[in-house]
Amino acid sequence: MCGIVGIVSSDPVNQQIYDSLLLLQHRGQDSTGIATADGSVFHQVKAKGQVREAYRTRDMRGLAGTMGLGHVRYATSGKASAEEEAQPFYVNAPYGIILVHNGNLTNTRELTSDLFNVDRRHLNTHSDTELLLNVLATELQSQVSGLDLNPEQVFTAVEHVHERIEGSYAVISMIAGHGMLAFRDPFGIRPLVLGKKQRGLIGDDWVVASESLVLESGGYEIVRDVAPGEAIFITTNGEMYSRQCATHPRLIPCSFEYVYLARPDSTLSGISVYDARLRLGNYLADTVASYAPLGDIDVVMPIPDSARPSAMQVAQRLGVDYREGFFKNRYVGRTFIMPGQAVRKKSVRQKLNAMGVEFKGKNVLIVDDSIVRGTTSKEIIEMARSAGANKVTFASAAPPVRFPHVYGINMPSRAELIAHGRKIPEINREMGSDHLIYQELADMNAAILEGQTAVTELETSCFNGDYPAGNITEEYLRWVEETQQS
Repeated sequence: MCGIVGIVSSDPVNQQIYDSLLLLQHRGQDSTGIATADGSVFHQVKAKGQVREAYRTRDMRGLAGTMGLGHVRYATSGKASAEEEAQPFYVNAPYGIILVHNGNLTNTRELTSDLFNVDRRHLNTHSDTELLLNVLATELQSQVSGLDLNPEQVFTAVEHVHERIEGSYAVISMIAGHGMLAFRDPFGIRPLVLGKKQRGLIGDDWVVASESLVLESGGYEIVRDVAPGEAIFITTNGEMYSRQCATHPRLIPCSFEYVYLARPDSTLSGISVYDARLRLGNYLADTVASYAPLGDIDVVMPIPDSARPSAMQVAQRLGVDYREGFFKNRYVGRTFIMPGQAVRKKSVRQKLNAMGVEFKGKNVLIVDDSIVRGTTSKEIIEMARSAGANKVTFASAAPPVRFPHVYGINMPSRAELIAHGRKIPEINREMGSDHLIYQELADMNAAILEGQTAVTELETSCFNGDYPAGNITEEYLRWVEETQQS
């Protein structure tokens, strides 16, 4: 669920890229990188940690140029703490290409073999982003001779990339001396939004980013989402070209973007994330009313921040008081995206504090956006009881997460998922709540898709085990569990 941004402008882009990455920080806190192009020369800075800690004044001065891209990393493959896994990645032939990627490739074993044995390309890391970069470089090299490069050659290369790789990928890359290339996998699983603003009297500045809030904050007009399978090529002069490069594109955006990952002030595939979370609360309230004794609920409380819209709607629909019982330390990262169970568990109490006056003697309904490993949820339930709660009902605005997510979210092992192989009463006992209520899968889909026609289906593999992009076998899932666990 990394965050990516690319900008082609008439002005220096280093500050714009930095500001954009601050807005995308919620999508990854493991490492960050910025690269700019000054003519045909690339400048790059990569570092571990968050954006505000990673770049110094001297770094920003060195990032010269009017075209650039940036990345915040959330580790889903490779080694979470390895600095060499930080993006962007660079390869010097053809032309010089530098690339960032959000998503997860699912045929990495085959690609690694082909790149070494057929394409004769060497890999330095275990990152699927480096694989993707080398596949793109190989296909570009097969299309061109000499120094000339036109958009049709670029698009043909992307067509071949789509044919070779499987999984989810939103990609932004720079080709030295030529321009910026962005493309999205044929299923549009990971988000990518295109924007522009007029550059003086002639031409346009362009931005491509993971979320629309980056465009709005930078004063760009939202043009549209990059279509699944589509490639966008923007020259250094600001000329934009686009083409559909996939044979059978099909828009199936990730449902978890709306449930948890994206910021509420973003719009993805024409769907407001905030509105979707409000509707999730409406549907959840109806389920709560069906399964939980309303006499056992005195107050509704959210787990801040992503569950707040849903919790407000649950309270309103049930006619129960809404209270903020948990207070968040905003200087601790999102626990779900932290590597390792021990780190996640330790950080819960650092991140949240329960205010006793709101809990003492009350029957509380706690609403969270989802329950993945259950580590955070169990700690929160214990905190509520320690703060004096009489009964604790726990509700998830998403269905049970029963299957690994292989498209860019760190859920690699079925053994880590509290809902895998368990029925809801068993999960309830494991978590220690008095009642446990999950959103129904059909209700989640209806809530997210309500009121629009552009998207008709969602990627819901972690809830139902249906993997739309690539042949995900039992053998593959076992291999992922053995090699990619954090």
